[in-house]
Amino acid sequence: MIYHQCYELLISNGMGTTSELEGLKRQFLEYTEIEKGRALKTIENYNHYLSVFLSHTEVKNPRDIDDEVVREFRMWLNRQSTGNNRQTGDTMSKKTQNYYLIALRAFLKYLARQNITSLPAERIELAKVEERSLDLISPAELSRLLEAPKGDGVKELRDKAILELLFSTGLRVSELCSLNNDTDFSLGEFSIRGKGGKVRVVFVSDAARKAVSQYLKARKDMNDALFIQVGKESKTKDATPLTRRSIERIVKHYAIKAGISKKVTPHVIRHSFATDLLSNGADLRSVQMLLGHANIATTQIYTHVTDKALRDTHKKFHSRRK
Repeated sequence: MIYHQCYELLISNGMGTTSELEGLKRQFLEYTEIEKGRALKTIENYNHYLSVFLSHTEVKNPRDIDDEVVREFRMWLNRQSTGNNRQTGDTMSKKTQNYYLIALRAFLKYLARQNITSLPAERIELAKVEERSLDLISPAELSRLLEAPKGDGVKELRDKAILELLFSTGLRVSELCSLNNDTDFSLGEFSIRGKGGKVRVVFVSDAARKAVSQYLKARKDMNDALFIQVGKESKTKDATPLTRRSIERIVKHYAIKAGISKKVTPHVIRHSFATDLLSNGADLRSVQMLLGHANIATTQIYTHVTDKALRDTHKKFHSRRK
């Protein structure tokens, strides 16, 4: 584990003594990975956010964390410029600031569970952020995107299968990358392990099944991954699995080819999957299960698609006074 290796390296190099909080942070990260079953990426993020907090505040033990320390840390976060913001002078977004606070709250909850005195987690309120807006493409644009890969080469067949499978299942790009070529698509459904290690069933359309079948028939390699690099994409003789970034580039390529001026990502296709279900009458709870959302509040960002239908109903049935 990355955080474990960094911690051991710090000790072995004799770079000062670690504080009580550093040790507790390590225990918290291990607990979060093993007991809570959180993804390694989540653990790495928590490690980063908490390391920044401990480094900036210079607190040494749990009792040092109080309202004033957190207030000062929030002020410091609010004045930071990151990434592209450095060019414009914009400060760190409220959403990004909240990532640090969420990690700190989780850590404080762990300390309380261990009966270690520190600031109660509920004392930390998250910054208010603007309501999340969705990047969407129209049904016509979606159709053009799905039809963009043309040809019977392995690359074109692969890319067609990727796009059809993303829209058919609503998979996250990381979930798509995890699929093996022995996944059974014959029943039109299969199980996937998503965020937090939770397993859900996803369903495959006839168009997606056909696209995947044609792609697999054209493959000549022995790699276990479902989607792999082909031709000039691979820098080695052996086929290697596509990464998240590779699939994002593929989607972007075909969006441009389809004449779509908006930014299109695998997650935009996931949005299209959800809005397509809701606009055709699916209930919110079912969409939550199909997307693998732990909380239905996350799914509720898609309810805007029903607004037009509600408007039409209101116009048709509400008071018809002249």
